Amino acid sequence: MSEVKYKRVLLKLSGEALAGDAKKGIDADVIGKICDQIKIIVDMGVQVSIVIGGGNFWRGRFGHQMERTTSDYMGMLATAMNGLALQDALESRGVYTRLQTAIEMREIAEPYIKRKALKHLDRGRVVIFACGTGNPYFTTDTGAALRAAETESEVILLAKTTDAVYSEDPKENPNAVRYDEITYKEVLNKNLKVMDSTATALCMDNNIPIIVFAIKEPENIVKVVKGEKIGTIVN
Repeated sequence: MSEVKYKRVLLKLSGEALAGDAKKGIDADVIGKICDQIKIIVDMGVQVSIVIGGGNFWRGRFGHQMERTTSDYMGMLATAMNGLALQDALESRGVYTRLQTAIEMREIAEPYIKRKALKHLDRGRVVIFACGTGNPYFTTDTGAALRAAETESEVILLAKTTDAVYSEDPKENPNAVRYDEITYKEVLNKNLKVMDSTATALCMDNNIPIIVFAIKEPENIVKVVKGEKIGTIVN
């Protein structure tokens, strides 16, 4: 444990991160590389929970002609599929894992119970939280902030397709300013879209730092846990 900076972390993964270059579905090689890095930090003694998105299967914008609540529930089911894929990949690597869902589906996962989640973490199991908060109109970003607060995680590791927080989309503006460190209020005031505003405010209220880094280099997970300066820290 002496070589790590954080003892309990929450890793937020987008569904697209599991899809790789295909941008949809699940890429076994990509998910395998991510899980290899998760295993490394677990073996280092770090307690790990994961919140997973579902954008590789379903995004709200696809359901623009659909009632919002129905579309959001479909997205929650997509996160459960991703959670099962993560669980399978981790356990094939010898990492004990529990999948908990905010919507009950007892045949495939445990219902989310805070005390059970904490017990699993204390026993060295990776806990995967699926279905967001279980409520429509709330994103998995908000689910990540909520679960991080409930489990008293020291930091949210926000794995994204970009390598840091920028003043604008660096793909659209190559002159966009890159931030090494920024405050929650600056993120909200500048509308930087690190997480949605509800999630950012929840992290600010509970003093949970967010570290944004690129998941295309999965080894960044280990580097961040060790305290290396990767990406952007929001605090």
